[in-house]
Amino acid sequence: MDVGDLHFTYANVLMFGLAVFLLMGVVSFVRQGLRTAAVVVGVLAACAAAGGVMWL
Repeated sequence: MDVGDLHFTYANVLMFGLAVFLLMGVVSFVRQGLRTAAVVVGVLAACAAAGGVMWL
């Protein structure tokens, strides 16, 4: 799928979806007071988002 000058594949959309899913986990961990787990999952979410961008 082409949006503007970007070519999105199923892998891109999957990686961005995984990043959003992990960010919801960060919100959940912060609400529970588990800050260390939130940081770890936040790093994983950042890696998934970066992977989605680099896969373009």
